[in-house]
Amino acid sequence: MKHLWVDIHRTAPKEGPPLVERVMSIQRDLTRNAFVALTISGDKVRYRYATTSMKPGDLITTYGDIPRIPVRPKEGDAHPLGALPIGTKVCCIENLPGNGARFAIHAGVTATITRKISGRVCFTLPNKQEFAVPQECMATVGQVSNPEYSSIPIGSAQANRLLGNRPSSGLWHRKTGIHGRKLRNPKKLKVTSVEPKPKTVVGLTLPGLPKIMVRPPIRSLVPV
Repeated sequence: MKHLWVDIHRTAPKEGPPLVERVMSIQRDLTRNAFVALTISGDKVRYRYATTSMKPGDLITTYGDIPRIPVRPKEGDAHPLGALPIGTKVCCIENLPGNGARFAIHAGVTATITRKISGRVCFTLPNKQEFAVPQECMATVGQVSNPEYSSIPIGSAQANRLLGNRPSSGLWHRKTGIHGRKLRNPKKLKVTSVEPKPKTVVGLTLPGLPKIMVRPPIRSLVPV
């Protein structure tokens, strides 16, 4: 199957006019459950995640500034989270500035901006999980395309296996009461950090080999 190279970065100049792109077509990617849009701006052509109301011929704009007064959002446009008002439906959200879309990128998913706290913007996903990211993180206004994907009937167990889902255990067990309705505490707020993870210098045992920078090791290196 062809895998379309989707550009997950919505970057725009900090100063000057915003980046304006025209949607040429809406296509289906067989390796994703959401539709992608083929956009063109000047001499650059790229694929982007499409929203529900996006259609060929539309103009989508990417802004890079955060004004003092929140902007009026338009579906398909991209803004920093700090520029959008509370209650806006957004998708394709970055976890850190410049990292690209990490949240709400699957078919029919959308997040809601709930509040702003000291340079961070909090949003809630459909699973009630709340995240707080820097206000410079980019997000697209609207809902990811193909919202009917979650309501498509699978039809058979074999079709479910072709989707990559393993069958549940068929062993009988007595019900313990954990399947009933429970009053659970709300999920904790997750805060993304811009501090890099510490790296560890590991020296190899053979003489003459240089030291390398790696992530914290799983086990210590022991000479054989």
